Amino acid sequence: MNKKVVLITGTNSGFGWLTAHSVAALGHKVYATMRDTTGKNADKAKALAGVENITVLDVILTDDESVKLAVENIIAEEGTIDVLVNNAGFSMNGVAESFTTADVQAIFDVNVFAPWRFIKQVLPAMRKQAEGLIINVTSGFGRVSFPFATVYGGSKFGLEGISEGLHYEVKRLGIDVAIVEPGAFPTEMGQKAQPASEQSVFEGYGAIADIPNKMINAIGGLMQTKTPNPQAVADAIVKLIGLEKSKRPLRTVVDPITGVYIEAANQAVAEEFRKGLTLFGMGELLA
Repeated sequence: MNKKVVLITGTNSGFGWLTAHSVAALGHKVYATMRDTTGKNADKAKALAGVENITVLDVILTDDESVKLAVENIIAEEGTIDVLVNNAGFSMNGVAESFTTADVQAIFDVNVFAPWRFIKQVLPAMRKQAEGLIINVTSGFGRVSFPFATVYGGSKFGLEGISEGLHYEVKRLGIDVAIVEPGAFPTEMGQKAQPASEQSVFEGYGAIADIPNKMINAIGGLMQTKTPNPQAVADAIVKLIGLEKSKRPLRTVVDPITGVYIEAANQAVAEEFRKGLTLFGMGELLA
């Protein structure tokens, strides 16, 4: 396997933490981003920086200049970025009406705009070398929008949309764009999910307002019976990195709980999507 320069976001926990370790263990050079490396994430940053082949960068995902500077520094040091893994994300829950505009902006800024900031910065270097891989970690909720995860689902739908269109735009330039769709896993992101701001809205929903807690309890029960391992997501990312250019699938489902119907939806849409591209005069992008 050729050694690559890999930039991974959201590495202080969960999928990002596991992916950084797994990729570095193969000898790739990993640049692992997280925020507040001298504050609340200081211990995580120190531990990760002590791993061979990993350099930790303090990056504010919601700041254009912070992202731009990080990418420029990596390219100045390594001459390239071969792989970008947009993993960072966060979740909020509650009835959709309880989300303020600021809530929606906050979740989209991390789950949609932050990945775009990195994509925008790495594409010129990838185009120049006619090779590169962008992996965007979305969710099964980026294909179906579950009640009470409506805004989170909307943000993941947004990242899915960017990823799918971009996949076809840049493929013939030597750049692969791939989506990883995890299901429910026991990671810190789920444990740190924030409630929407206008909790008073719940009062108008009566018994329906109790359903989000039932959903959380149901997912907790499934975690105990299905025991999904977050390492499976890191392994899927490692596999994509190792595949031959242009042979990587657009979507990879990693979901032992609801993955069967997400995969079925992907396959059904893919077949009709290919017909649509041809119908609209873009069949050559399928080659």
